[in-house]
Amino acid sequence: MVILGIDPGLAHTGWGVVETRGSACRARAYGCVTTTAGEPIDVRLGRICRTLSEVIEKYGPTELAIESIYFGENTKSAIATAQARGAAIVACSTAGLSVGEYTPMQIKQAVVGTGAADKHQVTYMVRSILALDHDPRPDHAADALAAAVCHANVTRTKNLGQARRVLT
Repeated sequence: MVILGIDPGLAHTGWGVVETRGSACRARAYGCVTTTAGEPIDVRLGRICRTLSEVIEKYGPTELAIESIYFGENTKSAIATAQARGAAIVACSTAGLSVGEYTPMQIKQAVVGTGAADKHQVTYMVRSILALDHDPRPDHAADALAAAVCHANVTRTKNLGQARRVLT
C-alpha cells in the first residue's frame, strides 16, 4: 500500500509518501508546499492542489491520510488551514485516493504512543519507524509522514480484525 500523508496549512502544507509491506513502513518521498501571505488566495490554493497532484502522479499513492483541523482560539488560522485542506482533498479526490482523517492526537498516539507528544518526539519516532538516517524536515513534512504511518497502523489493525472475523 502507498499512502500520501498531508499536514495541511496555507503557508506550509507538508506531504509525505509512505509505502507499506506487511508491518514494515518506508518513506518514499516527502516535502512541503510553501506559499506566501502576499500572494492571492487563489494562487496559493492552486499551488497546493497542483503540487499535490504532481506528487500523486509521480508516486502513485492509493490512500490519503490527512490531519483534521484543530479549532483552537485562532479561528482565522483555522479557516486558512481549512481552505488549504480543501485544496489538498480536491487533488486527492480527483486522483481517486481513499481518505483517512485523523486528529493530531490520534496521529501522535499512533506514532509516539501518547496523544500529548511534542513535535520533537513525533519527528524522532517518524525517523525511527521509517529507518531514516536524518530527521525529516521541515516539521510539516515530518507531521505528514506521521499521518501516513498512523493510517498504515489503523489500516493494518482493521485488516487484522476483519481476518479474525473471517476465521471464526
